[in-house]
Amino acid sequence: MTEHALVIGASGGIGAALADEFARRGLAVTGLSRRGDGLDVTDPASVNRVLGRLGGPFARVVVATGILAPPGRRPEKSLGEIDAAAMVEVMAVNAIGPALILRHLPRLLPRDAPAVAAVLTARVGSIGDNRLGGWYSYRASKAAANQIVHTAAIELARTHRQAALVALHPGTVDTPFTAAYRGHEKLAPAEAARRLADVMEGLGPAQSGSFYDHRGEAVPW
Repeated sequence: MTEHALVIGASGGIGAALADEFARRGLAVTGLSRRGDGLDVTDPASVNRVLGRLGGPFARVVVATGILAPPGRRPEKSLGEIDAAAMVEVMAVNAIGPALILRHLPRLLPRDAPAVAAVLTARVGSIGDNRLGGWYSYRASKAAANQIVHTAAIELARTHRQAALVALHPGTVDTPFTAAYRGHEKLAPAEAARRLADVMEGLGPAQSGSFYDHRGEAVPW
């Protein structure tokens, strides 16, 4: 029987690459996005409408949505650059959006078969690994997303004993999302997707609620 994968944010660089990678591995892929499906992850009604029409079950679920900063802005480099409205927008997309999506996860995963779900967060959301500072809104939103994943994994384990829910850091992927950051060593989207799919294949219930990078190495909270 063919397994199914769900990629939310499938029109983005890493989301599209993950959809292609899952298809290459023989999964039937459902991709959702704002562009293709009108999915606004900051709008509960939109999330309920788009995800509510899905049946599942899905052996793989990836939430690959996110923004670095609102359009026309950049991540803050100092306390003086913090803007309340911009911070609210980043938190809405990067933390509240995944939370609204995860509300549907118990219904979308199989109850009696292995499955892995992941939210793509970022290493800069790690409090323990933060040595450079800056990027207040983005860091805070990804740290919040990590906490949401960890908490949801505890609840999910009570009803889906074979499932794993994790936060994943995809690396710095060469997409329009990171175009302004030329000093970073970047992964091609296809390579990042291959690595993430490999990591997901190696996860089980014992790893649920954890935070890993694209090499499968644990990232400190």
